[in-house]
Amino acid sequence: QCITHKSKSNDEWLLEIGSSRIRALPLGDGEKLRGFRFHRIIIDEFALMPERIYNEVIIPFLSVVENPTQREQLYNLETTMIENGEMTEEERYVWPNNKLIALSSASYKFEYMYKAYEQFEELIRTGSSKESDAHRVIMQFSYDCAPKQLYDKNLLDQAKSTMSQSQFDREFGSIFTDDSSGYFKTSKMAACTLKDGETPTIEVAGEKGAKYILAFDPSWAESESSDDFAMMVLKLNDDRKIGTVVHSYALSGANLKQHIHYFYYLLNHFNIVSIVGDYNGGVQFINACNESSLFKKNNINIKCLTTNFDDLEHYQEKLVEGKKEYNLDDKTICYLRKPTSAWIRLANELLQANFDHRRIHFAARAIDDAYNEQRSKKIPIKDIQFLRTSQSGERQTDAAKMIDFVEHQFDMMNLIKTQCALIQITTSASGTQNFDLPSNLKRQTGPEKARKDSYSALVLGNWMVKLYYDMINIQVENVNYTFTPMFIK
Repeated sequence: QCITHKSKSNDEWLLEIGSSRIRALPLGDGEKLRGFRFHRIIIDEFALMPERIYNEVIIPFLSVVENPTQREQLYNLETTMIENGEMTEEERYVWPNNKLIALSSASYKFEYMYKAYEQFEELIRTGSSKESDAHRVIMQFSYDCAPKQLYDKNLLDQAKSTMSQSQFDREFGSIFTDDSSGYFKTSKMAACTLKDGETPTIEVAGEKGAKYILAFDPSWAESESSDDFAMMVLKLNDDRKIGTVVHSYALSGANLKQHIHYFYYLLNHFNIVSIVGDYNGGVQFINACNESSLFKKNNINIKCLTTNFDDLEHYQEKLVEGKKEYNLDDKTICYLRKPTSAWIRLANELLQANFDHRRIHFAARAIDDAYNEQRSKKIPIKDIQFLRTSQSGERQTDAAKMIDFVEHQFDMMNLIKTQCALIQITTSASGTQNFDLPSNLKRQTGPEKARKDSYSALVLGNWMVKLYYDMINIQVENVNYTFTPMFIK
């Protein structure tokens, strides 16, 4: 009842309480936040805020104090009274400072939030400069020091059984952890993630002249609680012979027609030079695409390479064979990978090594000009589904959906890294290595269960980048035949 006015626009909510105003603003790329001035700022999910936006956009919000003219007048009056002996320096009126409140779960120690935490801790311990009257506080609130009735015990028990220990420590224990305990280290993947402002950024349509590899891990179930149908686009760097993940798709609950439509969109808006997919389900999917009215209408027919690249003893010969079979003009560019135990181990070791040596990258968030460029791309956004039906919410304009789509792509970069961080390696009694989710996560059910399909697509795509460059750069020797043709009258 205390709110005297409320309004909503595309970019903000505005609530007025008397002469005070509360503005709720979306983060976006930070550009729409410039130009505001606030006296109280509350940042939710601080760990997800980019360091650049926090330092260059958020902090300047607090640069102007409240009632500056009134403060100046009162200060001058108090100075006159002090000079006349009517009051002392200690009796000056103390105006309230501007306030910044950051809320978040704990993060990894290698992330920016921990660095900000250490800065605050140091300032609290050593004190600010003599001229500063700033006050700071850090509150680490763990579930086990909260009132017993604050948390749902069933929720806590479920979290303990479904989360890894480091996840639970961060989310409920307010503890900063060193790194993930999985096969792929979060710190290594973070080092492979391009910083804001670097290129390439995430892309919703390919750069002219660039080359891309498309990887997919199919799922045929149409239930929201099933595995995701995952697709991933990697941008190739011919100089370094590496790939950068610039686009990703992971959706459960959609039908085959929707997956085919998204696959067609990627083929038409990225210069795809090679496709790799899981053989289990991939054969049916490629056939379904080729037989669809959409592909037939546009004369698209994807053909598969038949060369067996598993023969490591004759790998160079197989590369020559594959290079002769590969044909971009007639779309003989797809390789359906049979997931043998030996290949799974080699492909995961290759991905781990590439993380360690930064031979694969995750695209940067699109900001400033790059953000505007991606947002203005001409793609069939009206027909693209990238969220589950239950997540799609109210009907949007094409422009609003495009903004969400660009933001969604950066969220997908984080999803891929999260799934990779969950992967653990186990060895069977026969010596076979398995790369999978922890057993407690595999038992999860429902739409929000833990999945690994984007990780699987990344393993395929990373392996295909190496194969593509090995195959394209192999030298095919000319054979000198001994037979010389002769003309006989």
